[in-house]
Amino acid sequence: MFKPHNKDFRSKLPVSLERKLIKFSYFFIALFLLSCGETKKEKTNEVQNSSEQTETAVTPHTETKRILFFGDSITAGYGLDDTDEAYPAVVQEKIDSLGLDYTVINSGVSGETTAGGRSRIAWVVKQDLDIFVLELGANDGLRGVDLAETRSNLQAIIDVVRAKSPAIKIVLAGMQLPPNMGQEYTTEFKQLFEDIAKKNDIAFIPFILKDVGGIASLNQADGIHPTIEGHKIVANTVWEVLQPLL
Repeated sequence: MFKPHNKDFRSKLPVSLERKLIKFSYFFIALFLLSCGETKKEKTNEVQNSSEQTETAVTPHTETKRILFFGDSITAGYGLDDTDEAYPAVVQEKIDSLGLDYTVINSGVSGETTAGGRSRIAWVVKQDLDIFVLELGANDGLRGVDLAETRSNLQAIIDVVRAKSPAIKIVLAGMQLPPNMGQEYTTEFKQLFEDIAKKNDIAFIPFILKDVGGIASLNQADGIHPTIEGHKIVANTVWEVLQPLL
């Protein structure tokens, strides 16, 4: 190997040639080091690329199906310490216990009327949905809203959901009123939910407060909103209609 530091050898060469040989040897040393660095960098990149490919393979992206409960204070869980105690959350527990790939979304607003629901439905359905549970109308009835208006609003909400995607399964929750609202009004109010369900050929819960409405021990002090135990019963009533759709 050529050794530029050997004085005896250097003394036998012309000065110009000696300088060229020294520069040439340094060039090869630099080239060798650069080559080693590039090889190491290439191997590092290969390891990184391999790691990224492995991560992609073992963690595929999945998205669960969605069930949206669109309602009033009953759905929102009015009066409860936590919305996790409201019936939509209880339904989620039932879904999870069976290992079903569904996520429940609670879109309940206390005091909501069918007119209020109609005004916000276009924004709500911007997200992808698989099942839509419509629970509105009680506040209309308690306020004595004209039944034609309630019917029109409920139909409009259903139309918006259908326009979003005909594949979305719709469930309509029926409601009943206390007799002090008048026999004719309460009878027609109860019937309009059944009529809308038949007209649109959608799943129907005849009375969402079945076995809860009017029972003091299952309702809060206002006599209207279910307690925690009441919500568990409501969840069972909803589940009877919802489960076959999953």
